[in-house]
Amino acid sequence: MGSPHPAFFQFTTGGILFEMRRLAGWVLGLLGWRYHMPPPPGGSYVLIGAPHTSNWDFFIGILALWALGIRARWLGKKELFRPPLGWLLRSLGGIPVDRSRRSNLVDQVAEVLKRENLAILITPEGTRGKAPYWRTGFYYMALKAGVPIALGYADFRRKEVGIGGYLYPTGDLKRDFAEIRAFYQDKVGLRPEKQGPIRIREEVE
Repeated sequence: MGSPHPAFFQFTTGGILFEMRRLAGWVLGLLGWRYHMPPPPGGSYVLIGAPHTSNWDFFIGILALWALGIRARWLGKKELFRPPLGWLLRSLGGIPVDRSRRSNLVDQVAEVLKRENLAILITPEGTRGKAPYWRTGFYYMALKAGVPIALGYADFRRKEVGIGGYLYPTGDLKRDFAEIRAFYQDKVGLRPEKQGPIRIREEVE
C-alpha cells in the first residue's frame, strides 16, 4: 500500500477516537483491494475518477479517499442530492450540479482550486453507461487553475485503486489526452461492457 497524503480524517464518538484512514484501509484490505498514491506535486489538483461503470465505483472510491487521506470534493448531478440521502452525499464532499443549465462551472471550480488546497474529483465519462467520449471539463479546470491532473483509477480486474501519476496540462489537449488515454487503456471497471472509448469529442467529430 502506498504512502498516504499528510492530511487525514478522524472523528470522535463517545470519547473514542477513530482514525478514518486506518478503518478505510482495513476495509479495503478485507475486500482484497490494494491502494496507492504518489505524493502530489502541489496543494490542489483535479482528480480523475475512471473507469466509471457502476455504483460500486463510488463506494470503493470513497474508501480509497479516506485511506489515502485525500481531502476531496466531487461533482454530481443534483438529482442525487434529494432526500433522504442528500445530506449524506454533501457530508461526503458532494457538490450538486444542475446539468440542464449553462454556467461557468469550469471557471468557478478553477477559482476554488486557486484559493484552497483540495482535490476536485471528476468522472469524465459523466455516466455509468457507455459514453461515446470523455468530457473535457476536468482538463480546463486544471489548466485555468494552473494545477495538475491526478490520474485516479479503480481497476476491478486487479483490485487496485488510487492515483497512478500526475499530469500538468499544457494547453495542447490532444497531446495531453494521448498520455491520459495511454494510462487508462488497461484499466477495467466492474462492468467492462459499459466502458466507452477513451477519446474526446473532437476525435469523434
